[in-house]
Amino acid sequence: MWTAHSQHCLKLCLADLCAQGFVMIFLFGICFCITVCLGDHGPNIIPNNMIEFTRTDGVKDKVGSRSPRQAPPFSRRETKPQLVEFSVKSTIISRYAFTAVSCTMVNRAAEAKDTTFQMLVPAAAFVSNFTMIIGGRTYHSHVTWKKEKINEKSGFKNTSMSGNGEIGETEMEIFKASAVIPGRNKAVFLLMYEELLQRRLGMYEHMISVRPQQLVGHLRIEVNIYENSGITSLEVPPFQNNKQNNKNVDTILPPPSTVINQTEKYAKITFHPSVILQAKMTQKGIFGDFVVRYDVRRELSIGEIQVLNGYFVHYFAPTDLPPLPKNVVFVIDTSASMVGTKIRQTKEALFTILQDLRPDDYFNIIGFSSRIKVWQADNMMKVTPNNIRDAKKFIYGLIPTGGTDVNGGIQTGANLLNKYLSKNGWQERSVSLIIFLTDGRPTIGEVQSANILGNTKSAIKERFCLFSIGIGNDVDYNLLERMSLENCGMMRRIKEDEDAAAQLKGFYDEIGTPLLSDIRISYPPDSVQYVTQNMFFNYFNGSELVVAGKLLNTSSDTLHVEIKASNSNKYVVLESDVKVESVDQNVTGSEVLGQTPEYKNHIERLWGYLSFKELLTSWHKTDNIMKKEEVVDKARKLALLYNFVTPFTLLEVKDSEFQADLPKEEATNFTTEGIGQKLLNLQGKKSSDDSPPKKQGKERTSHSKTSADGDPHFVVDFPLSKLTVCFNIDGEPGDILRLVSDHKNSGVTVNGQLIGAPAPPNGHKKQRTYFSKITIIVNKPKRSYIEITPAKVILDSMDRLILSCDKTATVQSDDLVVSITEKSNVTVTIQGTISFVILVHQYKNPAPFQRNHLGFYISNSKGLSSNSHGLLGQFLYSNVKVTQTSVSSALKMANQTSFSKPVLEQNAINMLTVRNRKIPVIRKQRKLYNGLHQVDCWFAKNNAAKLIDGTYQDYLVPHPFDYDHDLITNEV
Repeated sequence: MWTAHSQHCLKLCLADLCAQGFVMIFLFGICFCITVCLGDHGPNIIPNNMIEFTRTDGVKDKVGSRSPRQAPPFSRRETKPQLVEFSVKSTIISRYAFTAVSCTMVNRAAEAKDTTFQMLVPAAAFVSNFTMIIGGRTYHSHVTWKKEKINEKSGFKNTSMSGNGEIGETEMEIFKASAVIPGRNKAVFLLMYEELLQRRLGMYEHMISVRPQQLVGHLRIEVNIYENSGITSLEVPPFQNNKQNNKNVDTILPPPSTVINQTEKYAKITFHPSVILQAKMTQKGIFGDFVVRYDVRRELSIGEIQVLNGYFVHYFAPTDLPPLPKNVVFVIDTSASMVGTKIRQTKEALFTILQDLRPDDYFNIIGFSSRIKVWQADNMMKVTPNNIRDAKKFIYGLIPTGGTDVNGGIQTGANLLNKYLSKNGWQERSVSLIIFLTDGRPTIGEVQSANILGNTKSAIKERFCLFSIGIGNDVDYNLLERMSLENCGMMRRIKEDEDAAAQLKGFYDEIGTPLLSDIRISYPPDSVQYVTQNMFFNYFNGSELVVAGKLLNTSSDTLHVEIKASNSNKYVVLESDVKVESVDQNVTGSEVLGQTPEYKNHIERLWGYLSFKELLTSWHKTDNIMKKEEVVDKARKLALLYNFVTPFTLLEVKDSEFQADLPKEEATNFTTEGIGQKLLNLQGKKSSDDSPPKKQGKERTSHSKTSADGDPHFVVDFPLSKLTVCFNIDGEPGDILRLVSDHKNSGVTVNGQLIGAPAPPNGHKKQRTYFSKITIIVNKPKRSYIEITPAKVILDSMDRLILSCDKTATVQSDDLVVSITEKSNVTVTIQGTISFVILVHQYKNPAPFQRNHLGFYISNSKGLSSNSHGLLGQFLYSNVKVTQTSVSSALKMANQTSFSKPVLEQNAINMLTVRNRKIPVIRKQRKLYNGLHQVDCWFAKNNAAKLIDGTYQDYLVPHPFDYDHDLITNEV
C-alpha cells in the first residue's frame, strides 16, 4: 500500500549480461511508499516502509556497475528514449478495482540509454505485480518475506516526495523504475495495483493519473465497471490536478474524446485522444487525474451481500435516517506559520461549516499556538443564531503568532468534551468529534510524538473520535495519522497551493452528518468464519461499511444478518435473512476475463485486502512485543498469499530466462479484453469498439408529427381525421408551459421552459423564444424526474445520474428507458407504451438571434389516457374537421365582429371544428426534424385562441417539476 508521507529509493545494479559480443548493463531503481487505510468507515493508517528490489539470477553477492562510456569525438544532440505507448486499464467489479498500467519506451539511438518509468498510484492501493521487458528479455516480480525486524521507527519515516510532486485530492505516491535500454531497442514496463473504492458523499471515486510528461502516439485510458446490483449514477468530470482543481459541479462534461457506454449493470469509459487533441489539451503531457464517479442501486436497508467461490462481502449503506446530534470541538492551529493564505482559507471554511451545524448540535472552538485560546471555557454551546454569530467573531479575531503546542490543543479539546459528556450523561445518544487542524510540527510544550500519542489516547479514552487535517509540507503526517487511527478517526492531507477552504469544507461534509453510532454487524458463528472488522464507531451519510468473510455453508441461498446500532434516541436492531447474490459467472468466468485468476476471485482478494488492513491496524495499536510479532507473522503470510507489496514484504525481480517474441502484445494483456462487448451483449446491446460511435443521422423512423419545436411552433397530428393543425405560442422568457398532463392516470407530466433571444433583423417579432429545458415527471410505478437541456440529461430516480448530450448512451431503470444519440436527440420511453423524442439543436457559431434549444415530439402516446391535457396532450384523442363557410357565417360561428382585411377579401373562410368549437384557419407549411420533414397544416392564429381550452396563460406552471398545478383539464 502507498502513502504520500515517505519515499525510499533503492537502486539495484543487475549483473552484467553478455550477448552477441556486447555488454549490456541494467540499472534498476524504484521509489516506494507504503500505506494502509481503514476505508471510509475507519481511520487511515499510513505506515511507511522500505520496499527492496533484489535480483535472483543465480549469482549472489555480485553487483554490476555501470561502465563509463567514452565521450564521442564530436558533440551531438542527446537522443532520449521516447514514450510511444501509455495505456491504463481498470476493471472494477463490485467496488474492487484492478488497474493495469502499460508503458512502452523506444531507444532509437545506437548506444544504450537510461530511461525512467513513473506512475502516481493511489495511497490506498496495493501493488500486486510489476514486470519489465527490456530488449526482449522479461523480468517478473514476486513478493518475498522481509528478513529484518519491523519496528515503529522503520514504519513511520517522514520524508519528502520526489518527482514533480503532483498529488490529487486523494493521496497518491510515485512509483518509479529506472533501467537502461540497449541501442535501437525498447522497454515495456507493466504495473498492476488493486484497491477497494471508498464511498464518500454518496459516490465511489476511481482516479487514474495521466501524466506521461510528453505527447504520446498511443494514449488510452479504459475503465470497465460491473456492479451486480446495478449502476444508478455515473460521472466523468474534466481532468483534475492540484494547480487547478476543477471541482465545479456545474461542469460535468468529460474530457474530449471520452466515450461512455452504459447499461443497467455495466459501464465502459474510454479516453483515447489523438496527438493533435493532446496538444490542444496540454503542451507538457500532464493532463491530470482522470476521474470516474458512480454509485449503485440499494434496495434493502440491511444491505447487500455478494458471494463468489466461498467468500462473501456485505455492503451496508442505509439512507433516509435522521441525523444524530453532534458534539464537535474545532481545534485550530493559530501559530505564526499559519499567517496569510492558510489562516484566511481556514477561517472561510469555518464560517461555512458553522452555518451547516444543526440546531441539535453543540460546539466549541479552540485556537492553539504558544497559548491556548478557548471560545467558551469549560462549556459546549448549543447551536443558535446568536452563538453562531459570536463564534464567527471569535474566529475572525484569531491572529497567527507564536509556536505550535499540538499536545496542549488536543488536551484542551478532549477535556471540554469529557466534562460535557460526564455532566450530561449518555442517555442522549449523540456523536462526539474533535476536528484538529495544523500546518506544522509540535514546537513547544510536549514535542515527543510518542508522548503526544499516549496523552491523546489517555484523554480520549475511546469516548469520541479525533479527525485531523494537515495543511502543507511541514506537517508531521505520521503523527496525525496515528492519532486519528488510535482514536477512531481519519486524517486528510491538503496541499498549500490547493483551495484549502473547499478542501476543509469537503472533509467536514464527509463526517458532518452521522446517522448511526456504535454499529455491530453479526452473522451466525456456524455460517461464517474469518470475518473482517464488523464493529464501527460511526456511520456517516454518504459513506459505506464493508464486511467480508468466508462462508461455511456455501449451499445456502440466504445469510442471517443482525445489525445493532444507535440512532438519535433509539437503539436500532435490524435482523433479516438476506438473499445471497452470486456474482454473475458470465462476468467472472474465463470467457470474459481471460485466464487472470485475480478477476475470478475478486471477493476473496477483497477479503484479503480488508484483512491485511485490519492486521496492520492491530500492529500499530498494540504495545506488546509478542503481540506485534504474532500480527506480523499473520500479515506476512496474507501478503504472500495475495502477492501484496506491504511493509512486511519485499518485491523481488527475477529474470525469466526466455525471450519475449511479442513483448508489447504480451505486455498489454493485463486486463479484460472484450469485457465491454460481452457485458453489453448480455444486456442486449453491442458495445462500440475503441473508436467513438459514428454519428447517426438526425432523421429517425416515422414519428408522430405532434410536436413543439423551434420558436416554438406547435404541430398536432390528427391521424383519424387525416389533418394536421399548427399554432404558435408567443410566451415570455422564463415561462414554463404544460405540454402534457396525465399524472392521475399514466402518471406522466411534461413541461417546457422558454428562453429568450433577439428577433432576426427585419422580422415582425420583437423577440424569439425557444425551449431551453424539457422536464418529464413520472409518478408510476415509482417517481422519477428527467431534466433535459441541450448539454445534458439529468435522471433523478432512486439516485442521480448525469449524462452528456454529446455522447451516445442508454440507461434503463425498471419501466423507464432514456436513450441519447450524441448531439442529435434524447428518447424517453415509459412503460413501453409512451415515448417522447427530444431533438437537440446546437449551434457551432450561433447568430445573435439563435440559441441552443430543444424540440419536443410525441412518438408513442398509447399509454396516455383520454383524460390527458396540456397544450399538446388535450388533442391526443380528439377529432377535427375543416369546412368552408361564408364570411358572415364564420363571424357568427367564431363569435367575432370582424376579421383582418385579407380574410374579408376571401369569398369563403376555412373553419376548423375541434371540441365543439369553430376557429378560422389558414393553410401553412411547417418543417419538422431539423427541416428534414415538411408538413402542410391548418394554422390557427392569436396564440391558438379558441383552439386550445382556455388561454395559453392557463398552461403556465410555477416550476419545471410541477405536475399537479392544472388550471384546466379534460376530466368531466
